[in-house]
Amino acid sequence: MRAWLISLLLAVSGSAFAAPDYAREKRWDDEITPDIVIGDPVYLTQKNRHKFLGIYTEADKAKMGLVVVHGVGIHPDWGMVGTLRQRLPEHGYATLSIQMPILAVDAKPEAYAAHFSEAVERLQLAVAYLKGKGHKRIAVVSHSMGSRMSHAYMTRNPVEGSAWAALGMPAPFGKPDGAIVYDGIKAPVLDLYGVNDLAQVLVGGAQRKASLKGNALSRQVVISPDTDHFFANHEEAMVKAVKEFLDNVK
Repeated sequence: MRAWLISLLLAVSGSAFAAPDYAREKRWDDEITPDIVIGDPVYLTQKNRHKFLGIYTEADKAKMGLVVVHGVGIHPDWGMVGTLRQRLPEHGYATLSIQMPILAVDAKPEAYAAHFSEAVERLQLAVAYLKGKGHKRIAVVSHSMGSRMSHAYMTRNPVEGSAWAALGMPAPFGKPDGAIVYDGIKAPVLDLYGVNDLAQVLVGGAQRKASLKGNALSRQVVISPDTDHFFANHEEAMVKAVKEFLDNVK
């Protein structure tokens, strides 16, 4: 029995046991919060008592509160994520950009799958925070790994979200030719990506689009030309696509 157990453990990749890197989160926190000009840092507490960073940005006469969800290994004010959280309030959408679970720098993307339950908990706490701020309508705006995590949330919490803008949705772990689809999600969905996005995003485009049928407010938008996974030099088009989608959600 002992030999069998040892063999089983050896067969499982060590990265699968990687713990969330809370120290790395703290370093991000220490680095970015002193320079926040737009929005205010807030801290939400998980069941395990870990406090994680959020950046809340109010909007005048807000039409909706948005939870903004970043991709792998970064922070809630990084690059295009910072653009979304800062620019969408200009269009009447309050944002709460939250720190998602991150692993060590050298962790493989598939190692994150073990921590999706913690990601879902953080999204639940973010939604509760926005409700506490008086927002009755709440949507999720996510990118890349954050879109994978948000899929786990949206499938478990179908009544919580008024809409979901999923940017750069990659293929499932271990299925590079597959697609994460939106079947069973009742909220309107925007599937947004760049014409020159990552292969693992492009490969599932047709399947994701097909899964949106039956939801009149859902749509797929591809930004071109020369738009990559991070919408570099096309941030205006990215914000415009998300804004127009949310404006159409009743």
